[in-house]
Amino acid sequence: MSRPDLNLVPEFYRNYIQQVKEENLFDAFRNNTNEIVNFLSTISSDKQNYSYAENKWSIKEVIQHIIDSERVFSYRALRFARKDTTPLPGFDENLFAKNAKVENKNWGNLIDELVTVRKATEFLFNSFDDDQLSEIGIANKNKISVLAIGFVCVGHCKHHINIIKERYL
Repeated sequence: MSRPDLNLVPEFYRNYIQQVKEENLFDAFRNNTNEIVNFLSTISSDKQNYSYAENKWSIKEVIQHIIDSERVFSYRALRFARKDTTPLPGFDENLFAKNAKVENKNWGNLIDELVTVRKATEFLFNSFDDDQLSEIGIANKNKISVLAIGFVCVGHCKHHINIIKERYL
């Protein structure tokens, strides 16, 4: 299945999808996972709890945010693929970050968690056929397809990794 039509994607997710260069979602997942692991393994321990400005997340909080968001996105995709038409709420990413308590989390465990969540996301999306990938649901008061959610997962991660590179290191 080809990339999602950006005209059918809520505007605030379009930037994420545009950051994904691959045409195939499964190639995008694999490439992005390898890129993330390679990059995160270069971050020194003195930078892991660093934030570049007051009231900005630390690098660990950014990674936890990626993990939490991918879990939420995957849940939405599962519900929509199974033809559940119940509108799903948004989530407060700042509330999640505030309560994640990552400052004492082991860096290696955090990376392992990210990889495990991503692997679960890949298995989930691999289980969907073209009809399921085409399903549309409502999340945070916006329509979005299962396929678009998959591309959002990859692009959202790319977005935050780029922010870490530009502002934290």
